[in-house]
Amino acid sequence: MAEPTARKLPSSFLWGLATASYQIEGAPTADGRLPSIWDTFSHTPGKTADGDTGDRATESYARWREDVALLKSYGVRAYRFSISWSRIVPKGSRNSPVNPAGIAHYRKFIEALVEAGIRPFVTLFHWDLPEALHTSYGGWLNKEESVKDFVFYAETCFEAFGDLVKDWITLNEPWVVTAQGYGIARFAPGHKSDTEPWIVAHSLILSHAYAVKAYNEKFRSSQGGKIGVTLDSSWLMPYDDSPENVQAAQQGMDGKLGWFADPIYKGAYPQSIRDRIGSRLPEFTPEEVEVLKSSSSDFFGLNTYTSHLVRPGGTNDLNGGVQYTFTRPDGTQLGTQAHVAWLQAYAPGFRQLLKYVWERYGKPVYVTENGFAQKDENIKPVEEVVHDNERVEYYRTYLNAALDAVHEDGVDLHGYFGWSLLDNFEWADGYTVRFGVTYVDYETQKRTPKDSSGFLTEFFNKHIER
Repeated sequence: MAEPTARKLPSSFLWGLATASYQIEGAPTADGRLPSIWDTFSHTPGKTADGDTGDRATESYARWREDVALLKSYGVRAYRFSISWSRIVPKGSRNSPVNPAGIAHYRKFIEALVEAGIRPFVTLFHWDLPEALHTSYGGWLNKEESVKDFVFYAETCFEAFGDLVKDWITLNEPWVVTAQGYGIARFAPGHKSDTEPWIVAHSLILSHAYAVKAYNEKFRSSQGGKIGVTLDSSWLMPYDDSPENVQAAQQGMDGKLGWFADPIYKGAYPQSIRDRIGSRLPEFTPEEVEVLKSSSSDFFGLNTYTSHLVRPGGTNDLNGGVQYTFTRPDGTQLGTQAHVAWLQAYAPGFRQLLKYVWERYGKPVYVTENGFAQKDENIKPVEEVVHDNERVEYYRTYLNAALDAVHEDGVDLHGYFGWSLLDNFEWADGYTVRFGVTYVDYETQKRTPKDSSGFLTEFFNKHIER
């Protein structure tokens, strides 16, 4: 299906690709870096597929020049990447030394991006909490310490890079950190609890708010940048039109997206979460509520991949206590199945989620991750993998849905980042899952563009105003 030719995105629209530090950098001890909780977790037997770790990943700490050249060849306008906290402050704490070598590395990299005409979009925390903070006081389980240490780390980055970086993201997907790391033990640090997730989420929300407050008070006027947060959500649709399923879909949206977005953008948890979680849910102090309301975000960063049909009756408090399915009442599936069980392609849901986020939270939207893991790319030869037709179709339909959201629904969409620049270390799935628009041979580290990279370049060249 051909894309509509008349519909354009504004000349200021940013498109690019995204990565995360632990997923690509490797070099876990280079230049004074100390371990993060993901180093510890991935080196624990049985925690990742095939016992894989991020020790090598795509070796992007050493091969960053190659990555910049690749980005430039694709014609991206921006690159979203994350900084490793334990490279900047190896022990993580405001009472421990800052690492000049780590700062110098990222400074060189950011300068190279700017010189190549690529706008750096920097995430401060993409899941790799310094291990020293986890072992010394419990990390995010200790609100008083973790918020102060995160703000110190954020201010260190603002000071070191803020003359060049004008787009900051405090946190990536705090729901995943909370639910997967402290609820079901699938991700670092591997805790299983029905109380810890609510404590961790509270600390993460306040860490964001106080980092934004620090930026507003100390850096915004001189640096002129913007700062926001990236939250993840699927679009949740009622299984059918029955009132209980309609209510379940909203309850699910509250439980997944609203858990973080409502406090950050509205200053309070959704009522449905307060009713369900009761005394397990921490309360914000009056001072914290004021900080949340006055230090929200300049934009809404949205990571989204798929949609689900929803019914009541689930027992998982971490997703609002609803049941998810891809199977319609008539037995058909929503869309093409990805390599991972949690993802089917369904572009109409992407449009509806964009509309929901814009109408509910009223902030300019950046899609900070969106992509598709095509089946069996981990076992097929590169000659086959580069012709990633299902990923191309995913991007084609999702990006046209984004155009619908902009032109027909009035969504204020400012940018789009595909996930990911490179095949990489996919957390607990190790190297068995590939999301990249660039194939990586993990033995040789050779990068080979897939057809999807060319599609993205062509699409945005066509649809962004000159």
